[in-house]
Amino acid sequence: MTTPPFDPTRPHPAAPVPPPAPVPAASAPAATRRAPHVTAPPSPYPPTGADPSALSPQSTSPAPADPAVPRQKQARRGPVRDRYFDLLRAVALFRVVLYHLMGWAWLPVVFPSMGVMFALAGNLMARSLKRPAVQVVRSRMRRLLPPLWLLGAVGVTGMVLQGWGPNEDGHPGWWWFHLLYWILPLSDPPFAESVPGIHGLLGEDWAGELAGPLWYIRAYLWYVLLSPVLLRALRALPWLTILAPLALSAAFQFGYLNLPGERFPSALTDFSTFGACWILGMAHQEGVLKRLPRYVVPSVAPVIAALGLWYAFREGFKTGYDLDSIPFAQAVWSFATVLLLLHVSPSWTEWPRRLRRWDRLITLLNSRAVTIYLWHNVCILVAATLWDQLWGFDVMYENVPWLLESPWPVLALAWLLIGSCIVWFGWMEDVAAKRKPQLWPDGGTRPAPKRSGARAGHRG
Repeated sequence: MTTPPFDPTRPHPAAPVPPPAPVPAASAPAATRRAPHVTAPPSPYPPTGADPSALSPQSTSPAPADPAVPRQKQARRGPVRDRYFDLLRAVALFRVVLYHLMGWAWLPVVFPSMGVMFALAGNLMARSLKRPAVQVVRSRMRRLLPPLWLLGAVGVTGMVLQGWGPNEDGHPGWWWFHLLYWILPLSDPPFAESVPGIHGLLGEDWAGELAGPLWYIRAYLWYVLLSPVLLRALRALPWLTILAPLALSAAFQFGYLNLPGERFPSALTDFSTFGACWILGMAHQEGVLKRLPRYVVPSVAPVIAALGLWYAFREGFKTGYDLDSIPFAQAVWSFATVLLLLHVSPSWTEWPRRLRRWDRLITLLNSRAVTIYLWHNVCILVAATLWDQLWGFDVMYENVPWLLESPWPVLALAWLLIGSCIVWFGWMEDVAAKRKPQLWPDGGTRPAPKRSGARAGHRG
């Protein structure tokens, strides 16, 4: 019987090809070729869940076809990215930058970025833990720490040049010891409380702004280290494990648990605030949420969210005293929102038509999530400092004072500076992931794969 010619628009049959006859190049399995209708280019960054932090396993583009390998094996190669998760991560990063500039208390309510980012990272961690735990933890740490080291090399050097040193706190020995947290951030790395800054370019509080995002790196590291234990607990006692961080957060909030010192209570507070979101991400990957009847999450999550919001308002929720200042309200609200987002999860392997135009931007934000998060505070400070210099021009403050007072030009300038940081420092994420360094990894510069006798798929 004559085999019909390969048609890329026809669904691939399920029956396996008899092994004796090798597959010609022109009729290679559909799983190994780019179909013409595919609009999103192969992604140069990790499978779903990569964090600002873990934020980049190996490339997921399909491997070249091997004529000697059966089609069923070829179809199993390479995990497929969940573009819905990519969209959530991109929105979370944009919201973080917007919030740190505007300071609007309602923004974390509309979209609790930190809870979402921890949930996505937890999802990836559970997915990775199908491999040996030691190997996975080492890989996650390798991807997380080098971007921090680069930030420390620039930031600590700048602080030292401006007078920060061993006698700053009156305890030279402790100063040197605490610098080790810039290498392994098991606790918050130290920074200069006050440095002169650079007039007209960098404000005096630049060291504090640079160190601001480091709590996330510290919390993320602890989640990674604890994930093998958390995953075992999740499999044994799913909902008790998921809800345990919320109970711990309540114990802190209502005074049932008080710990001495600052470093350990700070780390434990962050764990209790976002730990439920991390474990929810793991539970989603393990299929725990799918075991619930479909009506349970939409019925219960709004009630939990209302409880968190009620407590926030009870504690004086407002601009300047928002969810970040009320850890228990943050924990409950983030938990409920993440639960709904994971329940909705449509698992896109390709972008819906309306989102295809944003593919490159979302790809870039996901590829450089750690770099963006680490450097965005400094970029905002530089943008605000530069914009303030325009008050020195009479023509500006006499004619358009409303423009000088507007935060929107500062936001645009901040994103330009963030883009420059992607070029200057983002390559470290590729080095950490053992990939070829790229300056602007938006997925739009990779050439289409060439195969003899096969039509190359176009990019939409």
